[in-house]
Amino acid sequence: MNAGAVMPQDREQAVWRVLAGVMDPEIPVLSVVDLGIVRYARWDAADGRLHVGLTPTYSGCPATDVIRRTVREALDAEGYRAAVLEEVLSPPWTSDWLSENGRRRLEAYGIAPPAHAVANPRHLFGAPQIRCPRCGSPDTERVSEFGSTPCKAHYRCVSCLEPFDYFKCI
Repeated sequence: MNAGAVMPQDREQAVWRVLAGVMDPEIPVLSVVDLGIVRYARWDAADGRLHVGLTPTYSGCPATDVIRRTVREALDAEGYRAAVLEEVLSPPWTSDWLSENGRRRLEAYGIAPPAHAVANPRHLFGAPQIRCPRCGSPDTERVSEFGSTPCKAHYRCVSCLEPFDYFKCI
């Protein structure tokens, strides 16, 4: 192998760096990688092309087409024009797939990250107790099950009186 050849692992890491630069249009501090919707980025041995799997956060998400187009544009701009974008519906996306970096970014942006794992059935009974992303107080109340987007609920902090969104466990 010559000194200028790109190793497969380096090639894959380069693609993940490109994808990490694609931001969610509804929550612009989260990349599609932080959001957990990029399921894979791999080269297919049969056709030699890059295949990128994307899982929509939910079937009616209005940002799905925008995300797909933005991923396509980012890959094209970096020379991956032959990349195949594949929709991956199973397993369905879950907020458990948010990265730790994504959770920190949500909180810094003023959105409370999901409080617990989706597999925990306790969230089915009543509103979860959510810490205020601004002051950290656990003394909060749900104002509405629906916030600025369907994947968020609207809360208010009783301590600092600030309203905030909570990224729901889906």
